[in-house]
Amino acid sequence: MKVLITGAAGNLGSLFTRFLMADQRHELRLLVHKSSLPFDISGQAGVSLCRGDLSQAATLPSLCAGMDCVVHLAGMLFVSRPEEVLPKTNIGFVENLAHAARDAGVRKFVLVSFPHAEGETTPAHPAVGITDANPRVTHFRTRLEAERRLLEICTGTPMAAVVFRAGIVYGREIKLFKAARWLLRRRLLAIWRKPTWAHLISLPDFLKALRITIDSEDTRGIYQVCDDGPLTLQDLLDKLADHYGCPRPLRLPAWLFHTAGRCCEMTALVLRTAAPLNRDIVRAGMTSCVADTSRMKRELLPALAYPTFKEGIDLL
Repeated sequence: MKVLITGAAGNLGSLFTRFLMADQRHELRLLVHKSSLPFDISGQAGVSLCRGDLSQAATLPSLCAGMDCVVHLAGMLFVSRPEEVLPKTNIGFVENLAHAARDAGVRKFVLVSFPHAEGETTPAHPAVGITDANPRVTHFRTRLEAERRLLEICTGTPMAAVVFRAGIVYGREIKLFKAARWLLRRRLLAIWRKPTWAHLISLPDFLKALRITIDSEDTRGIYQVCDDGPLTLQDLLDKLADHYGCPRPLRLPAWLFHTAGRCCEMTALVLRTAAPLNRDIVRAGMTSCVADTSRMKRELLPALAYPTFKEGIDLL
C-alpha cells in the first residue's frame, strides 16, 4: 500500500512513520513543509520525502497522485491568536488535502483527531463519536469542523473517510511527557484544583491501531482510540511524580493558569515566536475528556497491550 503521511516531521508523525518503516509493508511518501525529518531515510527502500504547503491547494494533487491512503497528522497548536490561525490550519489544510486526495483517486483519507472535539465529556457522559457538538475551545471546535468537512467531501465518492480520534498518547518519546518529567524534577509543575478527566492511550497501542486503520478495507467513519482506564489529570500527574521520585505538583487556583496563558501569548506576539502556552491551550487542558471506545474494540483492537496507565507507566 502506498501511503502519504503529512506532519512526518512532527512528534507523532515521525513516530508513526518510523513504525511503518520498520514494518516494511508500505511504500511511504512523507510530506513536510519547512521542517527537517528527525530521522534518516537514506537507504530506505520505498520511502521518499516531498515538500509541500497545505495552504496552496493547487500544489497538492501531484503530491497525492498514485497514493492509496493519506494519513493527516500535520497541524499547529502553539500559536498566538489561535482564533485567527487554527481555522486556516485545522480546517483549511484538511479541506485542501481532502479535495486533492479525492480528485487523485486516493482510496482512504485518515484524519488523526481527538475525542476532545466533542467538548466536555465525563465517564457518565462520554464522547460517542458525534459531529454535531459545539465545543468552546477553538482547537477543538476547528478540529470538529475539519472532521465534518472531510466526511462531507467523501460522501458519495470512492474515497473512505476515517476520523481517528486518539486519546492523550503517552510513551518515552512523547514530548508532552518529556516536558512533564523535566518540570516535575525541577518542582516547576503545578495543576489546577478542579478534577479534570483525561483519557489516554499508550504509544504502542496508538501505533498498532492506526496501522490497522490504514490496512483494513472496511474502516470508515469515526473511531475513538483510548485505553480502558480514564483518570483525572491530577491523579495522572501524581502518578508521574511518584514514578519519577519527585514531589507531587502543587494545586493552584485556576485563574493563575489563565493569566499565565494570556501572558505567554502576549509575549509571543511581541517577540514573534511560538507560544508554548496560550489561553486556548489552558481552556483545552481544563476540559474533561472521556470517550466511548466500543467501536474501536469491535473493529480495531479487541485487546490492548496496555489497558490502563497502571500497566503502561513503565513505558515512560
